Amino acid sequence: MPMQPVPLDKASRLLNHGPTVLVGSAHGGRVNLMAAAWAMPLDFVPPKVAVVIDKATLTRELVDTSGVLSVCVPCVAQADLTRAVGGESGKDHPDKLQRSGVSFEPGPLTGCPLVHGAIAWMECRILPATAHVAGPHDLILAEVLSAWADDRVFSNGRWHFEKGPDGLRSLHHVAGGFFYATGAPVAPLTDELA
Repeated sequence: MPMQPVPLDKASRLLNHGPTVLVGSAHGGRVNLMAAAWAMPLDFVPPKVAVVIDKATLTRELVDTSGVLSVCVPCVAQADLTRAVGGESGKDHPDKLQRSGVSFEPGPLTGCPLVHGAIAWMECRILPATAHVAGPHDLILAEVLSAWADDRVFSNGRWHFEKGPDGLRSLHHVAGGFFYATGAPVAPLTDELA
């Protein structure tokens, strides 16, 4: 796979363009994955992220119990997979990952799923501040422990979607199950400016 480590001081760049993400969780032999449109970077060093995870989901139950999660950035080629894991609950369908055709490997630091074919992966641990916002707002705050990206579209600390196949562009949820893909750059940066 073309996944290469991303320096942690560049990890926030994996989410700063607002992609839909797949949030992974694992605990006690159970593994789950859900789609989330509301995710964002919070800080650079150490890198932190925020993601909204409804308290009624299996993902939230596993995240609350384990204190860890993964964040994967799916691509256009994974639109159907993203809809499938976002469209049903792991509580109601314990086999949803198999039924949705999800292939993954457990993260080396957290055991949370890192989805094959995604263009970026992050392993994260929940920050203590989450206790104050998760209950009333379903907002999970986490520190990024490790990060990887597909070097066909991310290198030198930034995205290069224009250099890769269109199927590797990131997905952006706009409501009602509809997505857009990242478009062409407006003013391409040179690698020296990255």
